[in-house]
Amino acid sequence: MLDAQRLKSLPLFEGVSDDDLGKIAPFVSEVSVGEGKTLVEEGDYAYTFMAIEEGKAEVKRGGEVIAELGPGDFFGEQGLIQSDRRNATVVAKTPMRMITLDQWDMRRLEKAIPAAVEKIRATAAARAQ
Repeated sequence: MLDAQRLKSLPLFEGVSDDDLGKIAPFVSEVSVGEGKTLVEEGDYAYTFMAIEEGKAEVKRGGEVIAELGPGDFFGEQGLIQSDRRNATVVAKTPMRMITLDQWDMRRLEKAIPAAVEKIRATAAARAQ
């Protein structure tokens, strides 16, 4: 199981209590990928949220690089809130370590600790503005 303190270092989980982080930790997964790996593809359905712990990624839309992501950055949060299609492709520029949460685990989490999920949704919604 993932150490809850690792979640605390990610902006999406700011403001979530240590107790709730401990309850969230069993629902998230850790993923490591190599350089060049496509993490999400523009146009695909979005079901998974990813937060970067280590490494860098490139965000491309229509084949053009529009942003670079690094530790603490996250993407795919809209897939947790509403089933939507990806609006960009994200490719690992370096080896990466990420924390992921899929839509199904988010629903289970919402039943277990609705207050924590509300904070996650609020952070994601604010970012979408």
